[in-house]
Amino acid sequence: MRSKFNIDEIFEIAEQIERNGAKFYSDSADIVPANSPSHKLLITLAEMEIKHEAIFASMRKDIISQEKMDSIMNPYFDPDGIAGMYLKSIADGQVFDINQPLLNRNESTETILKLALDREKDSIIFYLSIKEAISENLIQKNIDIIIKEEMSHIAYITSVLYNNTKR
Repeated sequence: MRSKFNIDEIFEIAEQIERNGAKFYSDSADIVPANSPSHKLLITLAEMEIKHEAIFASMRKDIISQEKMDSIMNPYFDPDGIAGMYLKSIADGQVFDINQPLLNRNESTETILKLALDREKDSIIFYLSIKEAISENLIQKNIDIIIKEEMSHIAYITSVLYNNTKR
């Protein structure tokens, strides 16, 4: 598989990451006790991931013309090929394997929250690599907003995880 991606493909991957995240959080919410802080957190995160998917879809639609794609790509993107290798691993299903279930019905709340933390961290790394690929400021600002939201997810998950493990 190739390691070069156009901006349309990058945003398509970002949309898929958000869909996968929403599904993960929804499925996880079905496992934890319905009246727990963890359940509320997981439902909220699923809703936020759906919003993120819509934001990426909108950005993708805005840049779909080839002329615009050519003009927003950063010519210095990934000089060492690291981001390209990362994107390739995502596309190959090595980072976000949608064919392999992450959860079973017996997962503890702690395990689910730790998996959620890992997914959020991986998402941030991916979005930072998207940001490096793009030279258009408006799109970079939108990606920054999503990165900050993903970082707030980490803080929120960590808080709930810490409170669960203190009990």
